[in-house]
Amino acid sequence: MKAKHVIVLDIVGLSPEHLAMEDVLPNITGLLNNGFKAPLRPSFPGVTCSVQSSIATGSYPEDHGIIANGLFFKDEFRIAFWEQASSLVQKKRIWDIVKERKPELKTALLFWQNSLYANSDIVITPRPLHTEKGLVQWCYSKPVGYYEEIVNVTEPFDLKHYWGPMASFKSSEWITNAAAYTLKKHKPDLMFVYLPHMDYSLQRVGLELQNLRQELKNVDNLVGNIIKTIEDNGMRDDTTIIGLSEYPFHEVSSSLSPNIILRDNGFLSVREIGGKEYLDYEHSRAFAMVDHQIAHIYVNNSEDIEKVRNLFLGTEGIKFVFGEGEKREHHIASSRSGDLIIVSDEDKWLNYYYWNDVDLAPDFAFTVDIHNKPGYDPLELFFDPSTKTIPLDTTLIKGSHGFPSTEGGKMASFFMSEGNDELDKKDIIETVDIAPLVLSLLGID
Repeated sequence: MKAKHVIVLDIVGLSPEHLAMEDVLPNITGLLNNGFKAPLRPSFPGVTCSVQSSIATGSYPEDHGIIANGLFFKDEFRIAFWEQASSLVQKKRIWDIVKERKPELKTALLFWQNSLYANSDIVITPRPLHTEKGLVQWCYSKPVGYYEEIVNVTEPFDLKHYWGPMASFKSSEWITNAAAYTLKKHKPDLMFVYLPHMDYSLQRVGLELQNLRQELKNVDNLVGNIIKTIEDNGMRDDTTIIGLSEYPFHEVSSSLSPNIILRDNGFLSVREIGGKEYLDYEHSRAFAMVDHQIAHIYVNNSEDIEKVRNLFLGTEGIKFVFGEGEKREHHIASSRSGDLIIVSDEDKWLNYYYWNDVDLAPDFAFTVDIHNKPGYDPLELFFDPSTKTIPLDTTLIKGSHGFPSTEGGKMASFFMSEGNDELDKKDIIETVDIAPLVLSLLGID
């Protein structure tokens, strides 16, 4: 089966159970009348940048190198989250292969992670500018000026709807409008679209359907808008729509602080600067780069690895401690990975905190600062009106992800608007199956 156009919709938080809800998701479930659906097993760890790279490369983090939403740059003693450069992905992605094999095909990436400077005809990705006068809201785009062209027919993209206490459905709505404009004007042969808003709700309110029903209806309406645009532009018979979610969510009730555990046991060091504590990567014997339910533990002296491993093996709330063998088993034995990787229990998540006295916590702890924290901070989705800051109450988080998906465990979802003989043979779709499928649909073997 070949398709002239392949549209991949990344609908974060959509579960296999949701795909049975015809009353809530009429547009999405309508695609399944002649289509296919199956559980999707994400690569480990089940976090955005890692899974998106596995989807787009058809490989695991051990090959593509995106081992989390953040990276520890060892030569700089620096952790940075949400770095967007395309070059960070160490493996060719679908659009790279398309440009090699069928350069006449037109590709588009809308809000895909690590798409900055990507080898694609069309790219839109957030790229705010920090100036002396404050933040300038902007998106990088190709062709040059394409973001501004879309703004002229819609409105500027508002970063606060994409992340922070005001993150909402409006981010996915803007992205969908940009996708519709792109479909109408350029009719790309391949388009990836990231719709993030359910991610926010699942972390804020958990997995109870009564709390998610409206967000599900919202995302179904967005998919309906894309379907209508495809139909209105005479593309329906030549288009295959693939929908997927990146990872399953887990209900959580409490959090652990790996860096405080390391500090209390003499492994982690801090520097006090201006009356605030900052993690000292250079002189710490070990520290954690934390991301949802997993953390990469970097150990500066190999003689300490077993001590740190035993420390976390004996810590209540830690489900797994991966050494070299387990990292290979989970396809994450990258040179960028921690010497150890820890995974919390399914009903817990890991925070990046490293201070024992909140008065010594750095200023970034109380603000939306996605780049400077040594870990992902879901509490940036909340705002404490009494202090006018980001709260530190870890019990506010109701849903998390990252936990490995095993047989019989929770899975993400996958669906396609057309049947497929090869997929029909599979009970579970692996994340790494998607890139070969897309290339095959485009006539690239």
